Amino acid sequence: MSIASHSASLSTNMESLTMDRSCSLKGHVALITGGGQGIGLMIAKGFVANGARVYITGRRMEVLEQAAKENGLIPLLMDVTSKDSIREAVRRLESEEGKLDILVNNAGIAGGLSMFISDHDAPEHKNLGESLFELESYTDKWMSVFSTNSIAPFFVTTGFLALLEKGALSGSRNGKTSSVINVTSAVTGLNTSSNNFAYGSSKAALEWLTKSMATEFGLSRIPVRVNGLAPGVVATGLVPMPQEYAEKALPGAFQPAPVLRFANTDDMAAAAVYLASQEFVTGTILKVDGGYTLVNP
Repeated sequence: MSIASHSASLSTNMESLTMDRSCSLKGHVALITGGGQGIGLMIAKGFVANGARVYITGRRMEVLEQAAKENGLIPLLMDVTSKDSIREAVRRLESEEGKLDILVNNAGIAGGLSMFISDHDAPEHKNLGESLFELESYTDKWMSVFSTNSIAPFFVTTGFLALLEKGALSGSRNGKTSSVINVTSAVTGLNTSSNNFAYGSSKAALEWLTKSMATEFGLSRIPVRVNGLAPGVVATGLVPMPQEYAEKALPGAFQPAPVLRFANTDDMAAAAVYLASQEFVTGTILKVDGGYTLVNP
């Protein structure tokens, strides 16, 4: 091989390793639940920046339309807790795109904190069991949190699975895979409750679902990868988060994240683009928490 041909070959090989090649989402169609704000919108921006055509879903069209107008997104009304609503969204994607390459199950709710769990001076803490029993609700909290955070991703994923298979087998990507990303939480790596037993339990269930789906799809030769993205404290602007909590322990925790800052749009977008684009990654829970779970039990 001549020096010139060797140099050309090396240049070609190196070019395939650049991020704009290895992480490109050009030609991909993505759908993000709860994509009109918060982490979902952060991920949507990252997908658009890397070439994807992105649908964002939610239950409030005015929120979706505002986000879509500002960021080059496509609004799609969908309630993740309604099978009829999911079916209608699937029909629209089938009609308009004929495939889906990336699905992000991001829609989620916290269900409210019980701050007295970690506040040992609170009157409710003195009778902790009684307080939790009386003040928390089966339906208004636990059932609604699990319905949105754990159950909905199952039905959204299975509802769109046929379109995801079509995405993997489409002409431009034949022989590759489509991607499902479930947004879980870094709290699943903690032993403490973070003042919310229901939320952590629901996200732990979602992580099990993530790994189980990845396994079953793989065993069934379905070309759809399933991974989880587990954020720590994220500065979304939706919930007031005093800057001081970037440098000191959150209520119920022992230490702040070692990086001493909150996660931002760049952090969430980069992690999601990685999971969406890397064909050899499935069944993984990618923790993006700045080391928060390393220093808290």
